[in-house]
Amino acid sequence: MPLALLSSAFDDGGQIPPAYTCEGENISPPLSLEGAPADTKSLVLIVDDPDAPDPRAPRMTWVHWVVYNISPNTSGFVAGASHKSLPSGAEEGINDWKERGYGGPCPPIGRHRYFYKLYALDIMLPTLDQPTKANVLAAIKGHVIEEAVLKGTYQKSH
Repeated sequence: MPLALLSSAFDDGGQIPPAYTCEGENISPPLSLEGAPADTKSLVLIVDDPDAPDPRAPRMTWVHWVVYNISPNTSGFVAGASHKSLPSGAEEGINDWKERGYGGPCPPIGRHRYFYKLYALDIMLPTLDQPTKANVLAAIKGHVIEEAVLKGTYQKSH
């Protein structure tokens, strides 16, 4: 079975429910992880939005969540996962709000795409001083065995 990342809250390519956005509870959605290759030592999850600030004229990719050193035996994350409820050993990185943890979709204009990217690695990462998306991606270079992507979309109601 190939590596897969799924959510019971939304289908791949579907709309992310408001509960998981700034218009709701702003908590992470439930996620299921399946099919980690046998030689996987750790997993990395990065959630970002390449459509910021406006999908018609994107200028940056906004990072919503970074989690690394996830055990390959992890079956997923509960809704509202935080440093208190992450799988043992998993570490949260720094998002673009300069905080550790999840920050939900909150697009200023239009419908944005959100990419939940899961990487299976052949190593455990060291604890990183500044675990930003860029630093985590630099650390995993040459160690990715397989990748999976779950896409969601969101547009504010007002």
